[in-house]
Amino acid sequence: MKNPNSSLEFLPTTFILVGIPGLEAEHIWMSIPFSLMYIIIFLGNGTILHVIITDTSLHQPMYLLLAVLALVEVGVSASTLPTVLGVFFFGITEISFDACLLQMFSIHSFSIMESAVLLMMSMDRFVAIYSPLHYMAILTLPRIFGTVAVIGLKSMLLMAPLPVLLRHLPFCGHNALSHSYCLHPNLIHLSCGDISINNIYGLFIVTSTFGLDSLLIVVSYGLILHTVLNIATGEGRRKVFNTCGSHVCAVLTYYVPMIGLSLVHRFGQHVSPLLHAMLANAYLFIPPIVNPIVYSIKTKEIRHGIVRMLSKKISRV
Repeated sequence: MKNPNSSLEFLPTTFILVGIPGLEAEHIWMSIPFSLMYIIIFLGNGTILHVIITDTSLHQPMYLLLAVLALVEVGVSASTLPTVLGVFFFGITEISFDACLLQMFSIHSFSIMESAVLLMMSMDRFVAIYSPLHYMAILTLPRIFGTVAVIGLKSMLLMAPLPVLLRHLPFCGHNALSHSYCLHPNLIHLSCGDISINNIYGLFIVTSTFGLDSLLIVVSYGLILHTVLNIATGEGRRKVFNTCGSHVCAVLTYYVPMIGLSLVHRFGQHVSPLLHAMLANAYLFIPPIVNPIVYSIKTKEIRHGIVRMLSKKISRV
């Protein structure tokens, strides 16, 4: 039977980006906080990266994983920057189909990497607390770098089919997105064809990455808590909780907005477009802003490294 919409089906050459729904007239003013957020993200994560790379005393598994996390968050932010600033600064609301697919691939690939790195960091903390004498023997630098390489490759391979699947979907005149960047759940809802394969594969990606990662993080912290409760001294417990506090904050700032955004995309067809935009922005902007600040404040070694870096720069002036 012929699809009644077949005469309207087409492959869009461009998509229309939306900034903050209902605040289109204020976009030039909205560019100021977005610009500040990008400055904080690149400056904060760049500082963390520079300190860890240049300070040899920080070439330990915990800090190297933090450097990878900072690099991944820079990648997520760099993926959204061209279209976000284009919309708010210059009023450029169109993005080509191919550029949109590339941006979607980049954002989701880095997001999958970020989730996996957070899992690695939780495993690092578990090994450090459960078996401190074997910590350096278990988490060797080759193992860390090899695991990070596998995470990067896995993320890209998982995402590779999605642009291909989207290219085979029919669109019927609707090409306005809900955000100022391209996300897969938003794109498939613009199609007028059968999106069951996209939904099934998308669900597979979510459960095999974010779902499995979050479950293993919870298990890791359950084991950490069990180990901590067996520590006799209150001072020892305090040190452990202080060490894990920054990572728990990073996990919460990543997963809470992501879960909220996923629920809205899945069940919030009648939810305000403003809420869609705000949750998407929270998911993409809060973690890379908060994490460098938290780690700089809570982690003594990072704080001291930043102080040493600034002292050297001041002494050269």
